[in-house]
Amino acid sequence: MSQYFEVHPDNPQPRLIKQAAQLLHQGGVCAVPTDSSYALVCHLDDKAAAESLRRIRQVDEKHHLTLLCRDLSELAAYARVDNRQYRLLKLGTPGPYTFILEATKEVPRRLSHPSRRTIGLRVPEHRVTQALLGELGQPLLATTLIAPGETEPMNDPDAIRERFQKLLAAVVDAGACPMAPTTVIDLSSGEPELVRQGRGDLARLGL
Repeated sequence: MSQYFEVHPDNPQPRLIKQAAQLLHQGGVCAVPTDSSYALVCHLDDKAAAESLRRIRQVDEKHHLTLLCRDLSELAAYARVDNRQYRLLKLGTPGPYTFILEATKEVPRRLSHPSRRTIGLRVPEHRVTQALLGELGQPLLATTLIAPGETEPMNDPDAIRERFQKLLAAVVDAGACPMAPTTVIDLSSGEPELVRQGRGDLARLGL
């Protein structure tokens, strides 16, 4: 049965953030709010937790998982970034953008795309997610919380709890999130390529 943490969206209670972080350290998968929609997250270095996350979402290893990073400097440890890419990243972070980049050796091979060695990275603009990342001191492995068989991301913490309470370690409730997913931009092969238009405005990136 999952734990349920009601946190303030602007001033998340440190005690609750610490408890959620402990569950992630112990290998749990949690539902957390972001600046796009709710996401499923787990500890980056826990293979069993990553497999559990994929199982809950019912996606295979070809499905790009995303690393949620606290800031650009943390992101640069997990992806190869040239000057042009860095300028784009700076324009879009923090914010509702996911960037697909070439993974560094810091990213476990099982987490990057099986044939391309790429990884999706983003810096979320949500105080609760940022507080959790700060408490953990490292990125979180994440995927948009879309229930199996559905096409739209989930937005209601109560509905998430009802549907997934036997599968999740915790639901972190900070109220409703925007329904739109992130805008996904592939920067791994030279020219920026739009993969999915979501909440992030391309004009902000000068594209």
